[in-house]
Amino acid sequence: MDISALSLPVLAVIFMAAAVAIWFAGIKVSDTTDTLSKHFGLGEALGGMIILAVVTNLPEMVIVITAALKNDLGLAIGNILGGIALQTVVLVVLDTFGLGKKDPLTYKAVSLVLVLEGVLVLAVLSLVVMGHQLPAKLIFWHITPGSFLIFAVWMACVKIISKAKKDLPWVTKDAPGPQQKTPDKNSNKQDHRQQKPIRKTIIVFMIAALITLVAGVALEISSDAIAKQIGMQGVLFGATVLAAATSLPEVSTGLASVKLKDYDLAISDIFGGNAFLPVLFLIATLISGKAILPTAQKSDIYLTGLGMLLTTIYIYGLIFRPRKQILHMGIDSFLVLIIYFLGIGGLFFIS
Repeated sequence: MDISALSLPVLAVIFMAAAVAIWFAGIKVSDTTDTLSKHFGLGEALGGMIILAVVTNLPEMVIVITAALKNDLGLAIGNILGGIALQTVVLVVLDTFGLGKKDPLTYKAVSLVLVLEGVLVLAVLSLVVMGHQLPAKLIFWHITPGSFLIFAVWMACVKIISKAKKDLPWVTKDAPGPQQKTPDKNSNKQDHRQQKPIRKTIIVFMIAALITLVAGVALEISSDAIAKQIGMQGVLFGATVLAAATSLPEVSTGLASVKLKDYDLAISDIFGGNAFLPVLFLIATLISGKAILPTAQKSDIYLTGLGMLLTTIYIYGLIFRPRKQILHMGIDSFLVLIIYFLGIGGLFFIS
């Protein structure tokens, strides 16, 4: 059945139902990810980067795989690169509505691992730009140099970041710095007593992830169909409406993480998701047998650069941790919001 043939009211109901399902599933995903991260010793930052980021991007994975099977390379590229910038703006939402007057989000986050994750986003997106410049004929066994390097760099950096969680050599170990939390034996015992049985946690996590996957795909397809019926199409739709719809899992899990005071987990989910999405180029290339990165449009690369710029601002925020707020958000979030809207405006001048 072609969902685009449905009437606008029916599509709106599907969209709203999927949004509600994602919202509540995201709360459970965030809660269980926090428990699993502690159980397996991943920590909030690494847990957000690996577990939470992958789960919240399950809908994008399905859409990219489906697009690759249909040889719809434009849809695959748009789903991978189109929403990275707006997904970064989710941190503005978490900063403004999750914390409000309390403190900026980057001030509350106290892990330098988040800085490394932000640098990983920049590294992966720079490879996207470089891979775009390579000729499409440069492909061997359904693998292009660009897509392979993105995957290799992502894997290597995940391993490095995992090691950094345990030991950063230049940090004085005698006195805990901003990235270290003084251990509290009593609180650790209390956390251990309060932890749910791990088997039950895993089951809840898997059910919530499945709901996120199914509802996320329904959200993307219905929003695309709605846009076509109201006459809003193209890159602007992908970078705004569709990107906002696909970022709903991150908003839900992020606000839930902030409520749990897992600020590192909230930021890591966004950075981790943005770093993971370009890895899907390798999967799409393997499936389609075509070099996908070289076919990216100017607007795709433009949005990639915008995502890099917004990530850089938050990296600076995580390092300097400014406490001043503007309109209930940190200075870094305020700058990100302004630059994002200016950047989206620039799409109108790209031919």
